[in-house]
Amino acid sequence: MKSPSRPVALASAAVLAGALAAAPAPGAASAACRPGARDLRVTYQPVDHTVADARYHLARLTLDNNDRRCALDGGWAMYFNGPRQPAAVLDNAAGDIGRKQLADQGLAVSRADAARSGDFYVLKPTAGFAAVAPGGHRAIDINFELWATHKSDGPAGWTIAFGGGRPAWVPSRTLLDPADPKQTTAFSGDRRPVETAATRYADNTSAKAALTLRQRLVPQPLSATASGGTVAIGGASEISAPPALRGEAGYLRSALRDVAKGRGAPIRLREDPRLDADGDGKADAEGYTLDATAAGVRITGADRAGVLYGVQTLRQLVPPDAYRAAAEGRGGATVAIPRAAVSDAPLFGYRGLHIDVGRHFETRPTIEKFLDLMSFTKLNRLHLGLTNDEGWRLEVPGLPELTGFGSRRAFDLEETGALHQGMGSANDLGGGDGISGKPRGAAAANLGRAPAYQGYEQAMQNFTGKGGGFYSVRDFQEILRYARERHIEVVPELNFPAHARAAVQSMERRYQRTRDATYRLLDPADTSRHTSVQRYTDNLVNPCLPSTYAFLGKLVAEVGKMYAGAGVPLGRINLGGDEPPGPPEGWWSGSPACKANPETAGRPGEELKELFFTRWNDIARKAAAATTGWEDITNPARPFRLKGFTPLPWQNVWGWGREDWAYRFANEGTPVILAHATNLYMDLAYNKDPDEPGYYWAAYVDEKSTFTYQPFDVYANAVEDRWGRPVTPSPSWTRLTPEGRKNILGIEAQLWAENGKAPEIREYQAFPKLLGVAERAWNRDIPPPDRMGAAWDTFANTLGQVTFPLLSYYRPVGLPGRGVNYRVPPPGAKISGGVLTANVRNPGMAIEYSTDGTRWRPYAGPVEVGATALARTRGADGRGSRISAVGVPGWQGGTAYERGALVVHQGELYRATRGSTGRRPDLAPGPWSPLR
Repeated sequence: MKSPSRPVALASAAVLAGALAAAPAPGAASAACRPGARDLRVTYQPVDHTVADARYHLARLTLDNNDRRCALDGGWAMYFNGPRQPAAVLDNAAGDIGRKQLADQGLAVSRADAARSGDFYVLKPTAGFAAVAPGGHRAIDINFELWATHKSDGPAGWTIAFGGGRPAWVPSRTLLDPADPKQTTAFSGDRRPVETAATRYADNTSAKAALTLRQRLVPQPLSATASGGTVAIGGASEISAPPALRGEAGYLRSALRDVAKGRGAPIRLREDPRLDADGDGKADAEGYTLDATAAGVRITGADRAGVLYGVQTLRQLVPPDAYRAAAEGRGGATVAIPRAAVSDAPLFGYRGLHIDVGRHFETRPTIEKFLDLMSFTKLNRLHLGLTNDEGWRLEVPGLPELTGFGSRRAFDLEETGALHQGMGSANDLGGGDGISGKPRGAAAANLGRAPAYQGYEQAMQNFTGKGGGFYSVRDFQEILRYARERHIEVVPELNFPAHARAAVQSMERRYQRTRDATYRLLDPADTSRHTSVQRYTDNLVNPCLPSTYAFLGKLVAEVGKMYAGAGVPLGRINLGGDEPPGPPEGWWSGSPACKANPETAGRPGEELKELFFTRWNDIARKAAAATTGWEDITNPARPFRLKGFTPLPWQNVWGWGREDWAYRFANEGTPVILAHATNLYMDLAYNKDPDEPGYYWAAYVDEKSTFTYQPFDVYANAVEDRWGRPVTPSPSWTRLTPEGRKNILGIEAQLWAENGKAPEIREYQAFPKLLGVAERAWNRDIPPPDRMGAAWDTFANTLGQVTFPLLSYYRPVGLPGRGVNYRVPPPGAKISGGVLTANVRNPGMAIEYSTDGTRWRPYAGPVEVGATALARTRGADGRGSRISAVGVPGWQGGTAYERGALVVHQGELYRATRGSTGRRPDLAPGPWSPLR
């Protein structure tokens, strides 16, 4: 592992800011005419994926110099992050080609940071670089590894520094033309079509249908029968409950006051530990019954959690129009809910959501909003990913370096006071990270218009994203208490031994500052070489050092105190354990500490890993009753198992060899929590539309993927792979046995944060996908594959007619603000004979159309529009989807366009504001106006 060659002190924020604002290096030409950073613009666009099948693609960087006085010549350096490596940094034939490609243009690219670890790069001119004239632009051909078929694949976080001075933000954007197969076909085996208005029209097969009371609820209860008529309730309704249910009564009262403050019929809450919700003669944990009659409402739960779930069902019985009226200040004194009888109990005891705050941080209010939404959909486990390579997010008393250094990202090439800029972000749009001139608002980051966060926004590559931040002990305890009120267990993930760069480097800074090795996590003499999937080379803790286990013990003890101080039991700790950097034979093989330790000397890397997890598990279980972690910790083909440990099998990508790990564990008697990437990773892109944010390494995942998931027969979901090629389940894949089924404790959705750069994007990624997860985690009636199509049609109607309107005006209990930024699905549309026909994925949602992008009209049925039109979907709160362009031509340079003409250029939609000839529409402002 690499360690700094000289001791460095842990810098305070003020010291770091001063250091990063240093003057240009000696000898820099201070009087040189240089373009202002904001007068520059970088545009990235993939151009051709056929140049080297599945190895690298040709991309184009365009440098626009909008400064009318100064040329962009030598002496500069442009820094950026990227999920795809520039080929020129690779140590292979592709790297040789990439380096020559740039050298021929007078440029070179390399890793930017001193550690040469991660996703940070720098582009510099060489002696052969020809200046970009004032007002001019330069197209640069540059190869990047693999493919880039989504805008999320592009480089981000661009800055420029002159003469070694302080870097400044350079506005940037990514373009990608969905109509160009060379840009959208990843390689020769990519069979998946690009999402268009036409493909959506063909896929939107759900017709509008009437819904029963049971079908209006998410997740669907065991039974729900309307008896006719309504009963009025309000925030001042009498709520009677025993002392043990004081919290649930308070929650209900607050929720009702948010929608109606008047007095209505009384509501009674009670517990019955013998409650048999499903009629099988046995008590049902977390089950409830709800009876709404003319006399009032009675909710009975098998336990306190069951009572709260009855309350959540009651919230869903309130008509969506009542929530809207309350939000608009015209609500009535009471609301009318249907008289009905509901009986319900869950399928799984573990119904989870994982939120990663390591890659990008989220504030306590954002996490609390998700907690309330989890409770609303009857999920009960928040797996909180507090640590990762890119950030440490929890204050730990006695270890200030973890947050003083490890929670911060900045332009700090030597990483003296912070981790270097990563994933295109540092300190969000704030200051104090060594980058000058950053946008100070979302509209500025989005290049001049407020982002709608209904898909990819250019703001996501212009420093939007909380690279810095952490929870104080008080913050974390408030999260624990807020979760406890909603009967949600918070499972902290403390990820080791890999994905631990923030911790490893923080403790290294501690050692350099104090010369105290008590908590040091690396062997400075280790010559082992390994690289993680995210290209980190120094993120692995050493299992042969006593100080490693001293650190883990300290960490667990302090976390245990936080739970105790909050009055919340620590039920389990997630050990992490995913993606140890390869190759395994290189793990700690060059560590003198491992060779000198009698317990570890001579052991191969896999055995050292198992030794580490044995000790790590024992340490964690001193504070928690149980542990969980990723499937990578153990392997069904090896005898190694941990006491009290439950794996989360995740990497079931069809064809990758781990498709059946979950069932192999379960059949042998090991409890598992299903976390399958092909259906439960909500951060993956919804579909193959370049404007859908997210990656697609496992699959495309939408709410149909989550709703149709088959937890007890996941192979039924193996229809096609991530490239759209047919998949046939292998006879060798282990099938789940009846006994094994008992060991499936539940399922957990995953919301990773690489692209979760704003709370609105987190919500967009999660909703409506999380609703499908809730359905599969709670609803005991899992339709078999031959009935799943009809069930999906019903669910699509439920979302469009009921759930989306509820979410539009949803108010988290105890928090300010209303509404959830759920994905508004773009409509499907086609034009035939000048007549526009359109449809929507979720019946009940409104469609609008336009022929010029200015005047929008409600779509009520086929309408004559001519050769071209635009269409969009409207949510109940007025938010619009991305625009679907139908029959709109691509840009043809030199063609004259009349005012109002629509064109698509490089995947962006524009309208002519006056006659235009020859000038590219992406140079707007000018004769073209961009349209959303």
